[in-house]
Amino acid sequence: MRLLIISDIHSNFAALQAVEKDAGDVDAVAFAGDAVDYGPRPAECIAWLRQHATWAVRGNHDEALGNHTDCRCSEAFRELSVATRAMNQERVSHADRRYLAALPLTALFDFGGVRFGMIHAAPADPMYHYLPPGLSDNGLRVEMGDFPNIVDVAILGHTHLPFVRRLDNLQVVNPGSVGQPKHGDARAAYAIWEDGVITLHRVAYPVEETLQELQSTDLNMEVLVELSNILRTGGDPGKATSS
Repeated sequence: MRLLIISDIHSNFAALQAVEKDAGDVDAVAFAGDAVDYGPRPAECIAWLRQHATWAVRGNHDEALGNHTDCRCSEAFRELSVATRAMNQERVSHADRRYLAALPLTALFDFGGVRFGMIHAAPADPMYHYLPPGLSDNGLRVEMGDFPNIVDVAILGHTHLPFVRRLDNLQVVNPGSVGQPKHGDARAAYAIWEDGVITLHRVAYPVEETLQELQSTDLNMEVLVELSNILRTGGDPGKATSS
């Protein structure tokens, strides 16, 4: 059985379409949060999730758009998030906002005889806490809380930095970001769980198509330049702290 694991789409529908095509046939989809902000096509991404996501959780940007709150991202990304959220708000329906606001903070599910637990950020703080890939085993063990006792696989998002690691009997995976990679690789990132094995994947997508759509909005030039740099280069891993 094959499970597609995705996170942090951020309204980048061109990247999401590339991931769907590259992943091929899957039996289910797990989405670890942040469908919106930064990109130009939030409604299309939400519609795709409604149709395809078997399990989904709420990210900090979903919370901000769905419930009109502060996404609490770092200062490095605050201007981008505020400006693009205003644009995204105009491009989604009331039903879209209700969908985002109603997403659970944690999803526990069985798939292929394996127990999965999924949160956007961390078990102790589902939407906002940052878990860097280089966290020590002891540090990660503390952050996972009760997860090692109740699940076999933990799915995380939020950092946009992909990794797979084993912690005792627990597999931990962050698939990276579909729509706004920040690990120095501009390709859309995702993961596949297949019969107990987790693999990380990258796929190129038409970045310029997304940038052209952004340029057709009323976003100011500074925001457009910064977004263009992130999407074309895969961002700066040193700045990838709580997006």
